Amino acid sequence: MGSAQQLHLGVALDGAGQHPAAWRVSDVRPSALFTAAHYLAHAKLAEAASLDFVTLDDTLALQPGGEEVVRGRLDALLTFAALAPVTSGIGLVPTVTTTHTEPFHISTAVASLDFASRGRAGVLAVPSRTEAEVAHFGRRTLPSEVDAEAENAEVVDVIARLWDSWEDGAIIRDEPTGRFIDREKLHYVDFEGRFFSIKGPSITPRPPQGHPVVAVYGDSPYAHGADVVLVDEIRGARERFPDAKLLAGLSIVLAETEQAAIDRRRALEAYAPFPPGPSFTGTPADLATELPRLAASNSLDGFHLRPAVLPDDLALFTAETVPALQAAGAFRQAYTGATLRDHLGLGVAANQYAEA
Repeated sequence: MGSAQQLHLGVALDGAGQHPAAWRVSDVRPSALFTAAHYLAHAKLAEAASLDFVTLDDTLALQPGGEEVVRGRLDALLTFAALAPVTSGIGLVPTVTTTHTEPFHISTAVASLDFASRGRAGVLAVPSRTEAEVAHFGRRTLPSEVDAEAENAEVVDVIARLWDSWEDGAIIRDEPTGRFIDREKLHYVDFEGRFFSIKGPSITPRPPQGHPVVAVYGDSPYAHGADVVLVDEIRGARERFPDAKLLAGLSIVLAETEQAAIDRRRALEAYAPFPPGPSFTGTPADLATELPRLAASNSLDGFHLRPAVLPDDLALFTAETVPALQAAGAFRQAYTGATLRDHLGLGVAANQYAEA
């Protein structure tokens, strides 16, 4: 059993759950969706199960739909900043929209989250492609899909440069000489790209992980270079992203019997169609059998799970699926490292400006 592939598992903590009608059947009060306590409770469930990380969706526009869907959200990165000091093991990967946000600000905000979480931060970098978001800012026209994705890739590049603009030993706090920093260990990034021109250095020291974990969605033609790629289309994904940690998105509807799970799904679909993308409907035990099979047959490193309803599906997953995976040797028994890079087996991030 010990030779089984060790899966990486992240979970989405979006609103009342992945399904648009989740708020109508969840025990969570709608007003709780706008509190940090809601997300902390679910992050604690994930942490108790030693999952790799949690994500929180974000955009710069209201969710599409009418009165029948949850509309409005908290800022993902700021919400996870509130969770950082009161969690201890779980990775925190907020979505950040890159199209209307300066990469300098993204780099310092994510670095600050890494300090607040003691090395458990990541960022899910996502471009914007809606007129509504353009209208909020009034500074530019709507970029084409290709340009938006290219800009997102440039942001991923430049934020890593800014994290590296302070070497790890830059803060010396030498009281006799009155030197707080070693200026030789601060670097201009002098970045000249297609979308940005950035001098640097950052105003924030190099984060505890060196590079907080960068994740992107795999539908981008520019997804290369990220640490983690999240995909819905798993066929051929490993060939497209040979070097990244590859996690497949999977919505889950769970119950103690297969028929009960089917009934739960039908009840949700009576309100609204299930979101597109891969999904699993069945028992926690059957999911524990299915995940290693899917991973092995598609060269996946793990899964980004989207509970249809919170807390229902997350509670069943952590209470029953995870122990079954652990018993099969397919998932860790406990955290063995302190950082999100440790959880994902990414190793130490080299500083591109430091001398060998």
